[in-house]
Amino acid sequence: MDTQERINYLVKKLDLLPHPEGGFYKETYRSKQILDTPYGERSLMTSIYFLLTSENVSHFHRIKSDEHWYFHEGSPLTIHLLDRQGHRKLKLGPSSEECAPHHLVEKKLIFGSTVDEKNAYSLVSCVVAPGFDFKDFELFKAEDLLSQYPDHREIIERLT
Repeated sequence: MDTQERINYLVKKLDLLPHPEGGFYKETYRSKQILDTPYGERSLMTSIYFLLTSENVSHFHRIKSDEHWYFHEGSPLTIHLLDRQGHRKLKLGPSSEECAPHHLVEKKLIFGSTVDEKNAYSLVSCVVAPGFDFKDFELFKAEDLLSQYPDHREIIERLT
């Protein structure tokens, strides 16, 4: 099976839908336990499958909860973070010197992601706690970020 056939298979088999930040996703779990948060009631946790392709990035965004990423298959990917330290990278993929099989993106960090290899895909799971709610989702435009991170124009323009 070639790469595009595998992507098509996964999108169909896992019932993935286009995600507003880029890529494809499917919520696989939403806790019935509810928490009171400063932003309103949220599920204790949620989990999704998330599939990106080389041509399809996850645009810079921010959520109000911690998000733990777990690698499943395909190309390693890079989670790009923007914070007080500037642009940082977390490599997610099969365990190696360069990659870890999981990474935590702390709440309120600006982040996006890219597939590392050409003509490839990455299938991951993302667990969010307290659970994901689109009310807590903020998608950025380049002009939102360039004034804060002028030294990182290239990645900002790529992921917005």
